[in-house]
Amino acid sequence: MTAISADMVRELREKTGAGMMECKKALSECNGDFEKAHTILRQKGLASATKKAGRTASEGIIGSYIHMDRIGVMVEVNCETDFVARTDDFRNLVKDIAMHIAAANPLFVSREEVPEAVVESEKEIYRSQVAGKPPQVADKIVEGKLEKFFNETCLLEQIFIKDPEQKLKVKDLVVEKIAKLGENIVVKRFARFQVGERP
Repeated sequence: MTAISADMVRELREKTGAGMMECKKALSECNGDFEKAHTILRQKGLASATKKAGRTASEGIIGSYIHMDRIGVMVEVNCETDFVARTDDFRNLVKDIAMHIAAANPLFVSREEVPEAVVESEKEIYRSQVAGKPPQVADKIVEGKLEKFFNETCLLEQIFIKDPEQKLKVKDLVVEKIAKLGENIVVKRFARFQVGERP
């Protein structure tokens, strides 16, 4: 059995934000395999983050980002306590989200925020594109196109711009921070301005 050093525990704690004892236990379970221990702690953290999602988040900050004096973003991100709102982890998350909004230009925070009229209008367009196909096939194509629409226009559904492998969605980034910081985090609203753009 591999000896678990204090350095290994410290490194895992810094990467996951989990407690020292949890890190040591995970490393022991995995016989010192850092990646496996990291996965175990992420799964535990994500499970506890799901439980926190229903809790009230009425603290937080308004973050901003200006890109080349041409694009400006303000975003409100809420958490449960002022203590977490002042942490570097939380502030960096807000900054990353503001930067993402500047680059990816979402229209809505989440799919639940998209007005029903917009959803119906998109469905009509997609239905006209698949006219003549069997109903079951047409319905699947329309649903697929609608899912793509949500992925492109809703902030939480978009692939995070700083993720090199293009797999992490913004909502996954938020859930990871919930797991690390131990509080519910909600992206409340945002405004994006671009020079020369009509309101």
